[in-house]
Amino acid sequence: MTEGWHNDHYLILLEETESKEWESTYDLEGRLPGYRLIGLFDWDDFIVIDSSNGSTYRVPTVPMIEERKEKWSGLSGIQSLQADERFTGKIKWYIKPLIFGGSPNDEENLSWVSHDDHSKLVKYWNDQYTELSK
Repeated sequence: MTEGWHNDHYLILLEETESKEWESTYDLEGRLPGYRLIGLFDWDDFIVIDSSNGSTYRVPTVPMIEERKEKWSGLSGIQSLQADERFTGKIKWYIKPLIFGGSPNDEENLSWVSHDDHSKLVKYWNDQYTELSK
């Protein structure tokens, strides 16, 4: 895993072996079949690749649904990331996710979590989204 700043964006990029582990942890196959997880963009979006055509997209961590994906071509311009020890091993998390009305500007709505906790939160809130969408 490589993480750090690229211009004004914080990225976490996964090695291929890590990618498969993270895909399983986040249940990517169950939520976005046919995509491979390659990283996180600004902690809020997953970076995924469509396995059928190699196109790269950003998709919110919540809701992790195909309808919310956006084409992203930023990966090709990345040569290196500027490490930042303040954020290494941490992921920004909105306690009340934005899709549920949480504010990105409310400091009380912001928390820093481990990768393990992030995967649990992502799964929990995606399950809530799925349930409410029925």
